[in-house]
Amino acid sequence: MIARFRTLIRDRRGSVVIETAFVLPVLATLAFGGFEVSRIVARNNELQAAAAEAATVVMANPPEDQTDRDTIEAIVEASTGLATDKITMRQRFRCNADTLLVAAAASCATGAEISEFIEIRMQDSYTPIWTSFGIGNTINFDITRRVQVS
Repeated sequence: MIARFRTLIRDRRGSVVIETAFVLPVLATLAFGGFEVSRIVARNNELQAAAAEAATVVMANPPEDQTDRDTIEAIVEASTGLATDKITMRQRFRCNADTLLVAAAASCATGAEISEFIEIRMQDSYTPIWTSFGIGNTINFDITRRVQVS
């Protein structure tokens, strides 16, 4: 019996299979996690690029009214694939050098220097597959750009 045990201890056949059985799940998890992270980063970059595109359009041709803002919103929707309710463009005003922006120029004091801004906001979410295993949560993207038009 002891001789047979010594023979089994020296036998190296099959050790690669056992080592692979230990390492393969870890490698697969790392590869899958890397893939999911790359999708998250890619979506964030896509949204940032769309925000930059919208800001460029606003600077090149400042919107005069809601129709113009809706047109720019449609451009952003087309480039991102986001639903209409995920993109908002709002007109905001700064009175003198105040830190807060207001919704109406009439909110500013008489004689105040009024600066006009267009605020572009995009919201999206991504649910990685690892959430189905109880790890992590849905990733929420919230991209905001402000462009001064006057």
